[in-house]
Amino acid sequence: MAAYGLYTHIRANRVRSIFLIIGLFFLVYLLSFAGALFAAVMTEGDAPLDYLMWVARGYFVGSIPFVTVGTLIWLWIAWQFHQRMIDAVVNGRDVTRQEEPRLYNLLENLCISRGIPMPKLKIVEDSALNAFATGMNENQYAISVTRGLMSRLDDRELEAVLGHELTHIRNGDVRMMVIAVVIAGVISFVGEIIYRGIFRSGVRVRSSGNRGKGGGGAAIAILIALAIVAIAWLLSIVIRFSLSRTREYLADAGAVELTKDPDAMIMALRKIENRGEIAGATAFVMEMCVDNPHSGFVDIFSTHPSIERRVDALVRTAGGRDPGPIALPAYEDEPLGEIGPEEEEEEAPARIEVPPSPEPEPQPPRPRGPWDYPRGNPFDPWQWGPWGPRR
Repeated sequence: MAAYGLYTHIRANRVRSIFLIIGLFFLVYLLSFAGALFAAVMTEGDAPLDYLMWVARGYFVGSIPFVTVGTLIWLWIAWQFHQRMIDAVVNGRDVTRQEEPRLYNLLENLCISRGIPMPKLKIVEDSALNAFATGMNENQYAISVTRGLMSRLDDRELEAVLGHELTHIRNGDVRMMVIAVVIAGVISFVGEIIYRGIFRSGVRVRSSGNRGKGGGGAAIAILIALAIVAIAWLLSIVIRFSLSRTREYLADAGAVELTKDPDAMIMALRKIENRGEIAGATAFVMEMCVDNPHSGFVDIFSTHPSIERRVDALVRTAGGRDPGPIALPAYEDEPLGEIGPEEEEEEAPARIEVPPSPEPEPQPPRPRGPWDYPRGNPFDPWQWGPWGPRR
């Protein structure tokens, strides 16, 4: 892909992402209306539907400032502490040049070559083959790499993965993904509150005096509230997934642009394929990784394009060569730290003890004969000198 086309896609993707984030805020307010409708049923009972909608409208308008402030507080907490939360979930830690000189030097060289501020470097102690970038600004940006990825990829392939994550940072994808994940969390939280409020509050739709006056709208209002919750939740998933999927192609292309080595990116993707599941990582964390092994029952619910499609895009646009699926040695699929010192001794091949050969039994001295000489063969000329036997 030409540089002009790549940067055009990046700009278009940023604009599209902004509108998608605005859409997520709209979903928060939509859920607020569902909550207001449920509150109207709780306070007014089995009143006519038009009346319940009118009451819900008033509740909704009054709740807008509180919902907005609550969402902004949620975003502020995520802005300040999201990295600590992620590190706690995946067991990540900061590393220095002295601790990981190979990885540190690869990342530093990439940043210097392009004039990019170097992000923090973190290691996730897990045998999975994956990496992800996090952060909301230059002071927070970080790239996390699993221990399994470091041990299975060579320098060229590891550099390509680091270039992939640097491209996410440079394009602003990381900030957008963190915000999208946070707002999706808000939607899930509010939706869960409304759902539990409807089904666990003991609400019963009973006949009342309003029925003769056109009542009976409570059941319909509750169904509308449930439908709004379901639609908002479903749309938040679709929007969040679309934010991730469209960026992976650009990040792969950006990695090739940084390293000038499409074959390395293809080999890295082939090695990572179906080996990226990080133990303990939530679905939100996996959406930020190089590859997310989770796949939905239809393509729209997959957070990442398939490795096959991404490799095909690199072959078509960057001229790389695809070796096909790679079968790594069996021991590379075993989780790190699973075998302890005691188990290693049990699994080590048994040592075969070879018994020492028996010493020969001492023989009794035979009697001397007339031809027995103490210094060897009497017919050996080297045993005799001019004056008799050598001593």
